[in-house]
Parts: sequence; structure tokens; C-alpha cells
Amino acid sequence: MNTYIYMVRHGESLKTEGNERTRGLTDKGKTDAHIIAELLKDEGINTFVSSPYSRASLTIENLAHSLGKEIVVFEDLREIDFSSDDKILDDKEVYPAVRKMFADPDFSLPGGESITTCQKRSITTLKQILREYKGQKVVLGTHGAVMTLMMGYFDSQYDLDFLFKTSKPDIYRMEFDGEVLRETKRLWQG
Repeated sequence: MNTYIYMVRHGESLKTEGNERTRGLTDKGKTDAHIIAELLKDEGINTFVSSPYSRASLTIENLAHSLGKEIVVFEDLREIDFSSDDKILDDKEVYPAVRKMFADPDFSLPGGESITTCQKRSITTLKQILREYKGQKVVLGTHGAVMTLMMGYFDSQYDLDFLFKTSKPDIYRMEFDGEVLRETKRLWQG
């Protein structure tokens, strides 16, 4: 029996409040979270897992609650650690850094982590999820870069260009046979 992972990239989030862990969703992000719940309500989801960052769990919370499910948080599903203090970086800082990180997977900003490190920790966790929830349909609340790294581990077409074409939110259903990716389909049409 195959396992389905629904990669749900978080909705639009303010970069002016809190820190990377605590910033929530904008009004548009909240509206999109309701659309996600409506879109996925009949998929037969068994399990919900998420990054520990608020914006990721808030994006899938409506769907989980509507199905009477709890969200299991995995620390290692967090976004790339750009700095050691969870400081919010604006897009003028993040985008050039991400480009450099994808060009040189061992590069990191001072106090941050590299693409290599982030991919290793997130893939270890994704493989654990595939084993633990084998045969189930699992929604995974995630972030753009870490989602791209997890997807790219299984299929090289998911790269920097792919990342910059994704939206907030976004949804990709990945079908696995064990740890072998069989198919990926984009479900978000927003």
C-alpha cells in the first residue's frame, strides 16, 4: 500500500511580527488556509505533521481540526536556519542568500545552516514519517526551501527554479512506494 505525503507550503506570512518561529499568517494566509481545508477535506487524510513554526501549522490547522485530528510537530521539519537567533530576514536578504546556498550547498550565513545540513535533517525526518505512517495519507505543513530540498532529494527537477515558481500557499501530493517516489502532482491552483 502506497503512502501519500501532501506537502503544504504555508500561506502568506507577515515578516514584521515575532521571529521566524512565531510569525503567523496574514489575512490572505488565513483565507487560503480555509481554501486548503476545503480542497483537501475529501482526500481521506489520516495524519497531520508540521514544522514547529507557527505559519506552517496554522496553514493546516483548519483542515486538521475539521477532521478531528491533532498536528504532530517535528522540530527537524523547520525551515532552513538562516541565523542562530531566528531573526526575520527580509526578502532582499533572503533571496540572494538562498541563490548562493543552492549554488554552493555547503555555504551558510553566519550562525546559520547550509542546504546540505538542512536537507539531511529534513530527509531523515521525512523517511521516519514514511516508515511510521506507511500506507497513510499525511499532510505535512512546511516551508518553501525545506519542501524543495525534500522533494529534490527524490527528483532533481525540484530545484531553485522550482522553489521560485512556488506560491504561498502551495500543495504537492507525493505518492511513495516505501521510500521510492512514484508520482508528484500539484493540487493548489491559486
